[in-house]
Amino acid sequence: MFTTEGVKTRIFKLDEPVLDFIIEVFQARSSPGTLKENDVLCITSKIVSLSESRIIPRHAIGKRDLIKKEADIYLADGPFDVSLTIKHGLMIPSAGIDESNADGDFYILYPTDPFASARKICDGLKARLGIKNLGVILTDSHTQPLRRGVSGIALSYWGFEGVKNYAGKPDLFGRSLKYTSVHAADALATAAVFEMGESSEAKCLAVIRGANISFCDKIDPREGLIAPENDLYFSLYKSQIKQ
Repeated sequence: MFTTEGVKTRIFKLDEPVLDFIIEVFQARSSPGTLKENDVLCITSKIVSLSESRIIPRHAIGKRDLIKKEADIYLADGPFDVSLTIKHGLMIPSAGIDESNADGDFYILYPTDPFASARKICDGLKARLGIKNLGVILTDSHTQPLRRGVSGIALSYWGFEGVKNYAGKPDLFGRSLKYTSVHAADALATAAVFEMGESSEAKCLAVIRGANISFCDKIDPREGLIAPENDLYFSLYKSQIKQ
């Protein structure tokens, strides 16, 4: 049975080792208990950023200038003091820079290498807990065009195959699927972020059990990415990308 449970925690501190924090949280809980074989642990990327000191004081730089500095591709200015950017292969507002729930007058940036961070946490937890199969997802909230509200997305992941490819498999009527794939990491992140909440819930972790995924020791961080020129929506923003 597929289940998702948000885990309420204390406030995470700047520069705190994230692995020690996770171990402490689960040692103190009876539900969902300690992490088990075939679990997926979802972690809001913000605490990983705080652990890695990925912060910038607000007085040090204007927000728009910081966004342009952090973005891999700066696409356009937007309303509500938000800019449309591409960062770590995601089309995301403002290069993922966050101001909410920061215990201080600073901006929180994405981890420098989210997949390396996810791998370090995953390998560390497996070693310390004696678990063979464990997935880790670093999550964030994101928006979708023409949709009100946010949902979850996987900034990175480790320990399982993040994309399930259905190309070449038959549909219900025997017709071969040509392109269909499922971004399993994003799907799991969506469920986890819904359980974590967006304001004062203090649930920066979530545990998923019973997920239909394939665990592995190594993954290719590029497996779920598409180059902009091959993106279905490229025609909508290609004029904003400098050739």
